[in-house]
Amino acid sequence: MSSIVCTPPVPTPDERAPELHDRARGALLGLAVGDALGAPAENMKPSEIRARWGRITGYVTDTPAGTDDTEYAIFSGLLLTRHGSALTPAHVEAAWHEWIANRAEGPFKGAGFSERGTLENLRRGLAAPISAQHRHAWSDGLAMRAAPFGVFAAGRPAEAARLVAVDGSVSHEGEGIYGGQAVAAGVAAAMAGAPPTSVVAAALAVIPDDSWTARSLRRAVSVAHRGERAVRSAVVIGGYPWTDLAPEAVALAFGAYAAADGDFRDAVLTAVNMGRDADTTAAVAGALAGATRGAAAIPEEWGAAIGPVRGSCLPSMAGHHVLDVADLLLATASGQTTPHSTPPTFRPPEPPAPIPTEPHPTTSTALPPTEPRPQTPTPIHTEPHPTAPALLLTEPHPQPPAPIPTEPHPTASVLLPAESPAAPVSAEPQPPAPAFQLSESGGGWARSWGSRGRSPLGAGCSEGLR
Repeated sequence: MSSIVCTPPVPTPDERAPELHDRARGALLGLAVGDALGAPAENMKPSEIRARWGRITGYVTDTPAGTDDTEYAIFSGLLLTRHGSALTPAHVEAAWHEWIANRAEGPFKGAGFSERGTLENLRRGLAAPISAQHRHAWSDGLAMRAAPFGVFAAGRPAEAARLVAVDGSVSHEGEGIYGGQAVAAGVAAAMAGAPPTSVVAAALAVIPDDSWTARSLRRAVSVAHRGERAVRSAVVIGGYPWTDLAPEAVALAFGAYAAADGDFRDAVLTAVNMGRDADTTAAVAGALAGATRGAAAIPEEWGAAIGPVRGSCLPSMAGHHVLDVADLLLATASGQTTPHSTPPTFRPPEPPAPIPTEPHPTTSTALPPTEPRPQTPTPIHTEPHPTAPALLLTEPHPQPPAPIPTEPHPTASVLLPAESPAAPVSAEPQPPAPAFQLSESGGGWARSWGSRGRSPLGAGCSEGLR
């Protein structure tokens, strides 16, 4: 097995403030655009996408909007502007209670499995890290909200990885944490002007070399020059009934980003047309490409469609715009605002869409004034990991949620192979590989079919996302 043995240096952000500002806005607007583009294709196979739309090349709905991915990213961004580098698990836990768990829920009902499980644990009185001990702690729910940490810690991938692990300690463990760290570190490197090869290397440097996430990511970028079908085949094994697995979703997003060599349009559309958890994979690919090329690289008609979020998942986030959060993150990072002060009021270009079920209480951008109890952050890996041994470990099979009695899920195999070579994609001769040469044999084991839209834990998700 080959691995990255050295990490290309990540440039340090210089005094070019306008460029950094453009990259910050590109990262978060790119996340929201990818989320909105990918939402209609979520949980679909490429063949189903082709049968319905041919190839998706833009918005396929009249009113494109982000999902829980964008709203949770705003939530984490505001939390980070509140506390900066002093963020602790107690701060995160307090924010979950104040902004989510103690409020009336929108029609998405908390959205993803990991979020739903976290909310139920918090409402039962469990605290971090015990609150993260549920059956979907390995989901991509942290990866989808990780980009703000890369924006805040521009040029400091290790710090971005540390902070996102603090955020994730309330809701995720293991591979779920690693997925978030890879995304945060990648965005942090891209914010400083790193090329795609260094962005991938920075992501791999902050997670265990022999983790499932790292192996999947290496496989994806190794075949990226062969296109989206090769990336998907290298990472996905059909039959597992959930698409929100962090090792899979993060690898597909980085594969799409590498296949496009950082180009925003190509990266996002590649992620969308691969299906699976398409809103998350396209959101992550959009954040990486947006940080790499800046907001100016996002097609104007795509960016113009993104308005303040509606609060469909998190009513307390209604009216906030990703561009405002990007500006506030940069101001906090540069010391222009003081952590622990109330964030400024966000502009409301238009009133948020009403929630038909029940009105949500008046929102506030301020976190609880009470002092949270100190807790020890989850330890993270900040140094590059040594090359993993040749023997690949079999991934422990996470326990899928119990099937819904009224609509049983397709049977999923309990005994799945450890890692097997990816099947050949095409008989045509392949072009020579570019700079991504992180070849590795093997294939991940757990793949997914329906994530946020079919949660047995949170009724109402499908109505919000479809």
